Amino acid sequence: QNNMLDFVFAVDDSVTWHMMNLLKNRSHYSFLKVFGPKQISSIQSYGAGIYYNTLVPCNGRMIKYGVISTDTLIDDLLHWKTLYVAGRLQKPVKILTQNENSKLQAALVSNLKSAVTAAFLMLPESFLEEDLYMQIAGLSYSGDFRMIIGEDRSKVQNIVKPNVPHFQKLYSNILQDCPQVVYKHHLGRLEASIDKSPEGQFTQLMALPKTLQQKITSLVDPPGKNRDVEEILMQVAHDPDCGFVVHQGISGIVRSSSIVQSAKTILTAG
Repeated sequence: QNNMLDFVFAVDDSVTWHMMNLLKNRSHYSFLKVFGPKQISSIQSYGAGIYYNTLVPCNGRMIKYGVISTDTLIDDLLHWKTLYVAGRLQKPVKILTQNENSKLQAALVSNLKSAVTAAFLMLPESFLEEDLYMQIAGLSYSGDFRMIIGEDRSKVQNIVKPNVPHFQKLYSNILQDCPQVVYKHHLGRLEASIDKSPEGQFTQLMALPKTLQQKITSLVDPPGKNRDVEEILMQVAHDPDCGFVVHQGISGIVRSSSIVQSAKTILTAG
């Protein structure tokens, strides 16, 4: 009851949505409401492309809600441009209503597959099911400066421990299609044996979202060399610290989007 409930609305036309919401729920907005829907949509596009109204009383409890354009959401799910909303959707959430947008449906699945691939690269050769979910849940907190300033350090554990059945439901189809994972149904657990050979790691690196590949490339390739992405990822695949390089790449994406988004909150939350 005391926890803030967090909603995200993916909308096709942000300007129209804010225009209608300003007419209906003007009090939800900070002083930015005086600038009107176009300006609010323009502020929304910075950072992670999401605009939050926070500390909104609703049915006897506090909620916050973010507004993101459907196109921005799909882009983040497919390419991990900011990992801000894509990261939230790697954890169990309740989808209240969804239109028949096949592009969005495919992007939601793609995001989960990418999360599993990134986690496999960072985990040891064999691990338990809960280790996998801890790794996945931690992706969007890697490099988030709020985990150092203010946010609870044990947040990832608090998300995973009580929600293992929900994580299982979210990832079961993907894991069942994954040849490296064996579900021991009679034991009620998952056993994984990940291919840690350079060839195996290269295949996984090539399957990562575009922005993460670019981040890894810029970490490994000194400026001016201009080697192609495939060549650099092959080098990373041979590196004993391959998992750490992937982690650094994810941290780089999250760090920049979390800083801009938090700076934006000063304005949007008033």
